[in-house]
Amino acid sequence: MPYRGSSQSPCQAGPQSGASAVNSSARPASNGFAATPTGASPWWTDALNDPWRDPNAQAAVTVPGRPADPGPPLEPLPEERPSGGGTAPMRVVFLVVFITALLAGGLGGALGYVVAARSGGGVATAPGDVPPLAKRPPKSVAGVVQQVMPSLVTVIIRKGDRGGNGSGFVVSADGYIVTNAHVATGAGDDADITVRFHDGETARAELVAAAPNTDIAVLKVKRDDLAPVTFGDSDGVAVGDPVIAVGAPLGLQDTVTTGVVSALDRAVSGSEDDPADAFAAIQTDAAINPGNSGGALLDGAGRVIGVNTAIATLKRGEDDSGGNIGLGFAIPVNQAKRIATEIIKSGKARETVLGVQVDTGYQDANGGVKLASVDSGGPAGKAGLEKGDVVTRVNKRALYEAIDLVALVRKYAPGTVISLEYRRGGESRKARVTVAGSTE
Repeated sequence: MPYRGSSQSPCQAGPQSGASAVNSSARPASNGFAATPTGASPWWTDALNDPWRDPNAQAAVTVPGRPADPGPPLEPLPEERPSGGGTAPMRVVFLVVFITALLAGGLGGALGYVVAARSGGGVATAPGDVPPLAKRPPKSVAGVVQQVMPSLVTVIIRKGDRGGNGSGFVVSADGYIVTNAHVATGAGDDADITVRFHDGETARAELVAAAPNTDIAVLKVKRDDLAPVTFGDSDGVAVGDPVIAVGAPLGLQDTVTTGVVSALDRAVSGSEDDPADAFAAIQTDAAINPGNSGGALLDGAGRVIGVNTAIATLKRGEDDSGGNIGLGFAIPVNQAKRIATEIIKSGKARETVLGVQVDTGYQDANGGVKLASVDSGGPAGKAGLEKGDVVTRVNKRALYEAIDLVALVRKYAPGTVISLEYRRGGESRKARVTVAGSTE
């Protein structure tokens, strides 16, 4: 707080040997120096009794001349206190205050320099140097995005005077790019597809193939110098993990948003009535909007763990829907990578099937998915399931709606053995099923 005037000095010193308080009384003279006359200026300097004076130095005592008009007499100083309770000379008080201020200023400056140096701020740099704050740690969001951005693209679709855009990412140095099927085929088979890279360069792309039910498509550009992404493991993702979504929402290229994994194996479908295109999604609160489709969902290390595909919105009108409300969904990268690899190798992809038809109208307070029909020669039929059975769990994960069964089964590659729990009548049963593959 600011210093306020007081009847007492904020700093006081006790009496010292060889020093005495200054007052208006005359003092005996010594060594030929005249004593201060009674009533002389209180600012008289008693140099001989100065405790800081070099005794071998010559004395020089200066008495200021009296002005022509001295004005009213100065108020006399207080009487000298007895030894042990005297007031230190004003010069000592001022000296202590001055030294204290210097020490405080020096200490504060030193601490400020250390903090600034450690935080990277407030330190002057030579012209042309990169400011310390611009040197992001490699594991920061800025550092991760900087490393992966050359592998991310914007997919531009044109057909006549109509157009749109989505996002994608490079999966091989020789020009293969993954995006959503609804991005690559949304404008029809004869649409022009252009890929724009982070550095602004563009290339015409061809559609290799698309898997509509799994919403994955592969594009090919004539380049052999591309930087592919690094794939993560979507089976190792946990709720709460930090994620980064990168894409071109509403055409705004290289937009970066962040969030966390909000849920896993969330059954999502583009149709409310038909679960044919359902998938077990990674749910995130990272902002995803139209144009993000096909773009990469990254983990904290910059590895792709999902393909941003869908969002939940609050509909504002029959033909108009709202934007991001914190409910975004991505296809797990293990599933997307498997589909894309099959397309690159053979030009087509297999869809994982159980060999059943589900009853979309079935509802039960205890959950479960009722089988409307079972192919006797299919995976479920071979494992003993029948029409009317109610499947309650897949690999211990509970099912509540028909879309849950379709989405979870599709998550696994053909040939994988999964565990099913189901009810027949009032009896609970279990079965191990080897899922099959069907070409889309």
